[in-house]
Amino acid sequence: MRVEAVQDWEQTDLLGLCSAVVERPKAAARGKPAARTQAAAGGQAATALREGQSTEEPGQCLAEEAEPQPGCLSGGSPSATTPIGATPTTASPPTEPAATALQEPAILEPALQEPPIQESTAEAGRSKERVAPPVSLPGFTKAATRAAPPALERLLILDTETTALHPNDGDCIEVGAVLFHVSTRSVLTQVSFLLPCHVNGAEAINGIPAVVSLLEQPWREALSCFLAMVAAADAILAHNAAFDRQWFGRGALPALDKPWICSMDDISWPPERRLRAAPSVRDLAVAHGVPVWAAHRALTDCTYLVQVLERCDDLEGLLRLACEPRRLYRAQLSYSERHQAKEAGFRWNDPVAGAWTKRLSEREASALPFPVQPVPCG
Repeated sequence: MRVEAVQDWEQTDLLGLCSAVVERPKAAARGKPAARTQAAAGGQAATALREGQSTEEPGQCLAEEAEPQPGCLSGGSPSATTPIGATPTTASPPTEPAATALQEPAILEPALQEPPIQESTAEAGRSKERVAPPVSLPGFTKAATRAAPPALERLLILDTETTALHPNDGDCIEVGAVLFHVSTRSVLTQVSFLLPCHVNGAEAINGIPAVVSLLEQPWREALSCFLAMVAAADAILAHNAAFDRQWFGRGALPALDKPWICSMDDISWPPERRLRAAPSVRDLAVAHGVPVWAAHRALTDCTYLVQVLERCDDLEGLLRLACEPRRLYRAQLSYSERHQAKEAGFRWNDPVAGAWTKRLSEREASALPFPVQPVPCG
């Protein structure tokens, strides 16, 4: 009888528990507060089960699944009465109470990662341009290396005829010029013109009457042609260039902003020509086998210089050395030694009074057999 009574009680209790399981989802649908309360109770029950304690109260049962299977007591307490003769079973502790199903599902979103920043083509180009500047090693910088003088391709060979020795005393009465191509030894352009002058104090030397210079002629057009030749030239070459240069920048002649080379002082003519220290144009012509047929007209002297240059084997080398920076040096010699300065091409009293002087490069000054001293400028 006792066995039957126990079975009847279990069946009755099972029906009550199943009803409770069915009713709980409905209560959860009516409001979240009830779900949260049951979830809390379920959590406490799960904790108690892990600790081996019973949390059942009469008429209360914790469900593990939303749909229990018939004839199975889910989430039973280990303290429940076991039928006599039946093998006691140990209820596995619930992983989470039924309230877990009532919680809002978690939204699993992929981790937001910032996309790699892609530089545009322009930005990439600019980033490539931002490169550390190259390192300059001592001794290899451009400042440490002296640049070689540029090769001269076109020379403007120039000569003037004047009415006096100094611009303060007279004027330029004639200009002659030849544009000369160095590598081919050829004449490209040549011009000669007279400038109007009322008096010519040097007529006995140059043979130009002042009245002739006053005759009508296209000297302005000729001057324009001359200036175009200057613009096309790499440098200006003149014999005793210091004398010719002083007449430009005065009157009708504009200043010439080009390098000047003096065929008398700056060019070291080959020793086999046996020229004196400061040769004249006629000396140069005779030494190079050029016939001398006239003198003291501007274009005539230019023609002599052209024919001299045509006969130079190493004209490029002579011009390169002539372009070295130069300054005026004074010979440090006694009166008895003055012949050494004269033989080296030094001039007495010109331009420094009471001294032997000459324009030299540093290389030429260091090669002299006697001491020299630079003359202060100005």
